[in-house]
Amino acid sequence: MDNDITAFVGLDVHKTSIAVAVADPGRDAPRYLGTTGPQLAELLKALAHVGQPQQTLIAYEAGPCGYGLARELGKRGYRCEVIAVAKMPRKPGERIKTDRRDALMLARYLRAAELTPVVIPDERDEAIRDLSRSREDAVRARLKARQQLKAMLLRHGYRYTGKSSWTAAHERYLAAVHFDHPAQDIAYTEYRSAVREAHDRSERITAALREQVATWRWQPVVSALMTLRGVEFIAAVTLLAELGDLTRFAHPKQLMSYLGLVPSEYSTGESRVQGKITKTGNGHARRILIESAWTYRFPARMGRQLVVRNEGQPKLVRDIAWRAQLRLCSRFRRLQARGLHHNKACAAIARELAGFIWDIARQVPAAP
Repeated sequence: MDNDITAFVGLDVHKTSIAVAVADPGRDAPRYLGTTGPQLAELLKALAHVGQPQQTLIAYEAGPCGYGLARELGKRGYRCEVIAVAKMPRKPGERIKTDRRDALMLARYLRAAELTPVVIPDERDEAIRDLSRSREDAVRARLKARQQLKAMLLRHGYRYTGKSSWTAAHERYLAAVHFDHPAQDIAYTEYRSAVREAHDRSERITAALREQVATWRWQPVVSALMTLRGVEFIAAVTLLAELGDLTRFAHPKQLMSYLGLVPSEYSTGESRVQGKITKTGNGHARRILIESAWTYRFPARMGRQLVVRNEGQPKLVRDIAWRAQLRLCSRFRRLQARGLHHNKACAAIARELAGFIWDIARQVPAAP
């Protein structure tokens, strides 16, 4: 912590109010300043009584209010950190939670340097992340609509026997389905319309995402990550939109730990016990890595689409991607041969895949 800080301010930010507390350097207890409205002008008026902007360090928890407040305070000369809630120190005996206590706790831990800040993305990176998450929501809504349609068919004894659902053959099958009662035909038609609308929405957002990423600063890194097996366009964009600059991790183990892919541990004395993966950090990126890791259960090979994605990429990047495929495919087979559950094997492969992603991201600079 810099020695020029004279005030450590904790903010408990809500939609309609902001609780403010400040801790002075030293060991004195923090003091509560009061509650302001959500407007920036009211907060700045309260902070004016604390000290100079350059000598004030502010922190608030990451939440639904986003990074806008931190950006606005930064423009006015304040140093503001957004704190990872999952890594907040918690006392097991505390059973009372109020805005006042939260603000005082933030100020106290900020002074003690016990808080873990998150990386605040720039506005363009956050915009791409919002678009990527909207596509994820659209895909989830499409899955729900399809499940509802299939549930109605199953209730009335219709079972599709084809190889794959939602293909042209499946659509022809759905078009030929009819019910005895007109009310059921209406309900069935509405379900099919919901599926069609959800699919169209997902396709529109995907097309918009491709258009926006074409001028994004991380577009070269997106193309480089697509040389990896199982990491197609959506996976690469999601990883970079959620994680940002991967070079901020000094070692791949830091990235693996950040993604929550390392095993939990409880060790004391000579006893060492490891458990499930921690599942901390960004769940969106972790889900994408798990899905990508499933492709390594097959033997290593360069398929047609993978060959196309490798075209135009530096030789060093292509060598890393091929080395990753050779190692991960072989390791997946060895883990399965040991009798390890396939979900645990997939998590282990995803952990190592994160290391290769980190290595590729170091080789390709972002666009100006």
